[in-house]
Amino acid sequence: MKKFAMAALGGTLAGVIATTQIAGPLLAQDSAKSSNVYEQLDLFGDIFERIRAQYVEEVDPGELIEAAIDGMLTSLDPHSSYLSPDDAAQMRVQTRGEFGGLGIEVTQEEGFVKVVSPIDGTPADEAGVEAGDFITHVDGESVLGLALDEAVTLMRGPVGSEIIITLVREGEPEPFDVSIIRDTIKLTAVRTRTQGDTVVLRVTTFNDQTYTNLQSGLKEQIEEAGGIDAINGIVIDLRNNPGGLLTQAIRVSDAFLEKGEIVSTRGREIQDGERFNATAGDLAEGKPIVVLINGGSASASEIVAGALQDHRRAIVVGTKSFGKGSVQTVMPLRSDGAMRLTTARYYTPSGRSIQSLGVSPDIVVEQPRRSLAEEEEDETTNRPSRSEADLRGSLNNDSLSEDEIKQIEADRAKAEAAAALREEDYQLAYAIDILKGLSAIGTSNR
Repeated sequence: MKKFAMAALGGTLAGVIATTQIAGPLLAQDSAKSSNVYEQLDLFGDIFERIRAQYVEEVDPGELIEAAIDGMLTSLDPHSSYLSPDDAAQMRVQTRGEFGGLGIEVTQEEGFVKVVSPIDGTPADEAGVEAGDFITHVDGESVLGLALDEAVTLMRGPVGSEIIITLVREGEPEPFDVSIIRDTIKLTAVRTRTQGDTVVLRVTTFNDQTYTNLQSGLKEQIEEAGGIDAINGIVIDLRNNPGGLLTQAIRVSDAFLEKGEIVSTRGREIQDGERFNATAGDLAEGKPIVVLINGGSASASEIVAGALQDHRRAIVVGTKSFGKGSVQTVMPLRSDGAMRLTTARYYTPSGRSIQSLGVSPDIVVEQPRRSLAEEEEDETTNRPSRSEADLRGSLNNDSLSEDEIKQIEADRAKAEAAAALREEDYQLAYAIDILKGLSAIGTSNR
């Protein structure tokens, strides 16, 4: 018994010694880290006080603190930032679909302000601002080296006021100025129309209205066409869509998927990851889908394109998307401010992270740019063509009934409309042609 007690005591002592040997260095490391953090905070306090006391001009202490907080957040990545109470209020308004400004989504790239995309129908879009443009000056003042929020602040102003931004664009030899009149931006999240036998869903942003607009717009177009059997497919146009709410991207993807994963998010800790799955029900009832993307398609747009592509529910056409594969969480702060913090990366159903890589289209189709010289040449060289029917005394085709002739003329009119669309929007025309081809194959196999 005595030996047992001694053995137990020896084991206890050994355990204490071992624990002390392991935990001791860890505690010392934690203590050193904490000490270093406090030293850095003391350094911040010293600098703060010296600026208040000795800077050449009197400064607002509150603005200094806000600038320090913003600098800390923007040093992490281009999408993390501090939102002042005014900025936080404007962001909440924007997600509801109406706000004041130019109508462009911007990011920062190596110190430059880069246009992710202009929003359809806004002053920036109408002034000709394009995805990929770099903004170098605002009203003659350089934005190089400014924090993104500071550059955005320069572009804000009263509705109706003029702003001149200087742009650098690939393919243009020199920077050029664009004059824009600020306006209240009222976003229509989804615009729908029928082009021939194809329903086109133009999704401009992902805000609170997106899924509702898409669902009602698609239903209306199908009813006007005479039912789902009267259409050959759907084009979801996500070009120049800068993204928005993750929840809306999930709902839009789910609208056309019957089952399976839509997207997953992974944070720093394993337990922070989430998976979002589709529920039964397809608004398109199995009709083929083409998704259009380009370099201005970002974030939520890429979630939708990636999900439909991975499930082989849609053919993705266009050019490589922007490549924003991170999730930002907006966290309220005291005094009604907020911070936007990158908290996770998202992954497509196949496990792809598109961060910095983007979604690659199944079929790459560039949107050709027409120069002024080409347009002038077309006006002078495109003459009305002549056919057999135009010749004097040509024979009539009496083998066709009147109804058959009307059908041929209607088909010809559709073909001419498609040709005209190629001049206006080559990528959309290409997408519609794909659906025509799929419809023709499906009809011939019945």
